[in-house]
Amino acid sequence: MVILDNHISNPGWCCSNLDGNGFFGDKYFNPDLWLTGLTQMATLFNGVTYVVGMSLRNEPRGPKQNVNDWYKYMQKGAEAVHSANLNVLVILSGLSFDRDLSFIQNQQVKLTFSGKLVFEAHWYGFSDGQNTWVNDNPNEVCGRVATYMMRTSGYLIDQGYPLFIGEFGIDQSGTNINGNRYINCFLGVAAELDLDWALWTLVGSYYLRDGVVGLNEYYGVMDYNWCGARNLSFIQRISALQSPFRGPGLSEAKPHKVIFHPLTGLCITGKSLVHPLLLGPCTESYPWSYSPQKTLVVKGTHFCLQTDEEFGTSVKLGIFCTDLNSKWEMISDSKMHLSAKLRDGKSICLDVASDNTIITNDCKCISKDNTCDPSSQWFKLVDSTRSSTRVERSLLQYLPGKGLVPNHLVG
Repeated sequence: MVILDNHISNPGWCCSNLDGNGFFGDKYFNPDLWLTGLTQMATLFNGVTYVVGMSLRNEPRGPKQNVNDWYKYMQKGAEAVHSANLNVLVILSGLSFDRDLSFIQNQQVKLTFSGKLVFEAHWYGFSDGQNTWVNDNPNEVCGRVATYMMRTSGYLIDQGYPLFIGEFGIDQSGTNINGNRYINCFLGVAAELDLDWALWTLVGSYYLRDGVVGLNEYYGVMDYNWCGARNLSFIQRISALQSPFRGPGLSEAKPHKVIFHPLTGLCITGKSLVHPLLLGPCTESYPWSYSPQKTLVVKGTHFCLQTDEEFGTSVKLGIFCTDLNSKWEMISDSKMHLSAKLRDGKSICLDVASDNTIITNDCKCISKDNTCDPSSQWFKLVDSTRSSTRVERSLLQYLPGKGLVPNHLVG
């Protein structure tokens, strides 16, 4: 599927506040010419079924940006596209490099059509400050920027609007600490909100960019020669988010939660209810329920998540779910540490061993310290209506009220 993006008016690398392309009335941004262009592109691709949307303008920005002109011209642009092409989605970007749609709370977009309006936001690690993720505690930064995102764009989901993250990405060489820490937070938020997204970027290199011939694109999915993937582990991490967790319109299974691990893109599952818990594909995740008593129970069973009293040992499933070692809550500013208390009152957190089994350890980097990395302990409880192939096999071994039975005895 293709979304046509009106990216820039004067050819060149995008973007800066002073490049003359940022907002209506800038040197290279004539609103009338822009409307003509939108109409021509919408007409050209009318009836081309793979073209599913048009993003009216990339990253509005610069000293001229203001809310009144945003409404004036974005509404005109939306109507122009709709008049020329009844089928494409109309996608509107926010101010300040597409970081700010907060003004929609006070004044809704007024259009003659409905059912095809989408809002777009962008989010990179450098959007939060060039070295914010390096200089500050990752839990505190994640909590802060996730709150900002919800205030400026994420709130639209609660109001019933589709929200599309039109750009995110990292240096896929793996050497940029700022980006590495940001992406764990982003993937957690994206999974929790079930966001639609597009990744910057596919390209591995450029014929010419900013006067440089053959420039390597370290954010690229493809390698320099366009012959293979630059970073296979990154592709695995985002694969869990390439299908929706819950829709709208997805109802393969009854509502449940999955426990998503952003660092790996995997979810908590197990070979069976009596084997150790481990990370695996989210398509094979156990379906969990999270009770008001803060227990995590595998739905359709009496088994809950429990911890032992020793650090570094595997967590387990058990049927006695009233003790402290069965009570789990999200702690830290990031709300991504799943923590339980031991008998002596000490808190421990879920973690992942080198073989991908789920263990517990001291909770890492809860506050202040900016030198440590909490990502192995970051998990998200994600609402889902996906079916699970692993669940169907595992639960066949368990009959509520009768316990574990061999597969061949289950009718």
